[in-house]
Amino acid sequence: MRKRLIYLLATLVFNTAIGGLLTLLKPEFSLRHNLVFAHCIGLTFALVSLFILGRYPSGRKRLAALVVCVTIGVSLAMFITDLGGWHQPWTGKALAIGLFFCLIGTIALLLAERIDAEIKQRQLLASESEKRETEAHLKLLQAQIEPHFLFNTLANLSSLIDSDPALAKSLLERLNDWLRVALARARSERSTLADELEMLENYLQIMKIRFGDRLHWHLEAPAETRHQPFPPMLLQPLVENAVRHGIEPKLGGGEIGIKIRVDRNRLDIEVSDNGMGLTESSQGTGLSNVSARLASLFGDAGRLTLNGNAAGGATAKLTLPITEQSA
Repeated sequence: MRKRLIYLLATLVFNTAIGGLLTLLKPEFSLRHNLVFAHCIGLTFALVSLFILGRYPSGRKRLAALVVCVTIGVSLAMFITDLGGWHQPWTGKALAIGLFFCLIGTIALLLAERIDAEIKQRQLLASESEKRETEAHLKLLQAQIEPHFLFNTLANLSSLIDSDPALAKSLLERLNDWLRVALARARSERSTLADELEMLENYLQIMKIRFGDRLHWHLEAPAETRHQPFPPMLLQPLVENAVRHGIEPKLGGGEIGIKIRVDRNRLDIEVSDNGMGLTESSQGTGLSNVSARLASLFGDAGRLTLNGNAAGGATAKLTLPITEQSA
């Protein structure tokens, strides 16, 4: 609508300029008469161009439409000015002049449409290029997260094979479950928080084999949160950080709490522990990668904070905007 209004305003300016030019070149007609003819022909052309002429991109049909358009404009102008009918000797010149300027207008309109189409095409290509670059960056960050967990688990499995084969078998089964979910997510176009929680459960069970009674956890995730779209490997690094920097160095271990809730148009996730609290090494590579992925996916709408708890330990808070497809 805005584009059409601009086009009509430009047509009025163009018509006025033509009326003034014709008055200078042919003073036998008054400025008023020239303006009436220019606006009648120009506005008829503009209306026909907006609603009809676009159906005929080129060829004889477009030329015929222009002739009809100019004929209607001249007839309307003669009616308004009361200068006579088509039997007047100057009507042929009026028709030719009107057709000439309408052809110029048509050429200008076609050029504008072509330039607009090229701009949109370039914007689309730039957007697709930026999207591919962002996806490549996200995959790189995700690739930096997953091997760390896998290598540690395989090292733990290697040490258990000789000392406790039964426990090694249990660990291998849990790792198999984790890999199954991870591979399924990698091949899927959609991912939900429920998928991430399934992976997290397998991760914690693997850690439980390693830490035994030194590790406990509880999860609060209402049913309405589980169907929310969720990018892969944003939650597990928070829990890994709590295990590595909070629970592992603490004598006697500790507990991790995971709370998830929907607050209006955002998803809030808290991962807290009662471990060693904040230290210089509390925010490792995993959390840095999560922050980078949040910035790439959501800009300023995604946030990650890490704070110490008054009673000991630390809490990482993840805030995501709720979208139809965040993954």
